[in-house]
This record gives sequence, C-alpha cells and structure tokens, in this order.
Amino acid sequence: MINHLQGKLIEKNPASIVVECSGVGYLLNISLNTYSKLGDSENVKILTHVQISEDAHTLYGFADDEERKLFRLLITVSGIGCNTARMMLSSMTVAEIETYILQDDVAKLKSIKGIGEKTAMRVILELKNKLRKEGHVPMANSPLRVKDEAISALVTLGFTRNSVDKTLDTLLKTSPSASVEDLIKQALKAL
Repeated sequence: MINHLQGKLIEKNPASIVVECSGVGYLLNISLNTYSKLGDSENVKILTHVQISEDAHTLYGFADDEERKLFRLLITVSGIGCNTARMMLSSMTVAEIETYILQDDVAKLKSIKGIGEKTAMRVILELKNKLRKEGHVPMANSPLRVKDEAISALVTLGFTRNSVDKTLDTLLKTSPSASVEDLIKQALKAL
C-alpha cells in the first residue's frame, strides 16, 4: 500500500514521528532503533508498514529494510501484534533478535517486556527456519557470541554476572569488534 514516505521531519520522539509530505503530515509509530538512526536530519526517507484494523489505519516507520523485514516476520507469529513487535525492536537490535532466535535463546527473548516463555518459544519455533531460508546464520564472532563467551569466562573466575554484564556493555561500545580474549583482558582491568 504505502512503501515509504519521503519528506520533512516535523516532530520526533522515541515512540513516533511526524513526516510532512506534500502538505500532509503522517504520524508513524517507530522503534527506539529507528529513533536513534534518524539523528537530526530534517529531510528523511522512512520505510513503512500499514496495519489496517476495524477501528484504525496505523503506520509504522523503519529506518532500514532489515528492521521492517524482521517486524513483518514477528507479526506473523501468533500472539505478537504490531506493538509487541515494535517493543521487541526497541529492546534489541535486529541482529540480536535474529541471533537469539537462531541460537534458541529463550531466556534472552524472554527478557523483553511483554514476552513470556511460551511466546519466546513460539517465536523461535516459527521464525528459525524462515530466517535460515533467507540466509541468516548465527555468526561465530558476532558481538553477542563474544560477549556471551566473555561473561561465561568472567563469571567462572568469580565475578558477579551483573557487574560483568555492565562492564562488557561499556567495553563493547568503545570497541565493538574486540575478540573474546581482548574483551576479557579489558574487563579484568576494569573490574
């Protein structure tokens, strides 16, 4: 129906934006990931998804096609509507969600607000093969894998999981391509 909107960004907040196209202002619901990718640009191009129900026509906006594709996959799962899918995309990046699905990581998906154990299991069950058919595979050296291995090693050394998790998040922001060994060495200095 409406593939994208290109126009002037009139209003921007973490949950929605207003884009003016030819004198018409369109309200689009967005995720926090899209909000952060938009930056302060005045002219934008936003990919859209239109959800039509009995009482409303709702537009959802996305900064890139990967996020929109995952959103559309998520809403095919029974029990996940547009708002829940948007919450998932606000809580984690597209790569994180895809990796957790491909690795059968129910606990990580369950950590998202509004996602219980049954829903997390359903998401994995219904989307894992679809993601694999599209060519997605869990990356061996993805930041998530590196972080998980570093957490495991540091917890084994006696550090608390919460402090390790916070430290590694900080370290990965400054050096996202660090190896497991480098990350552990940096964390040992910081802890």
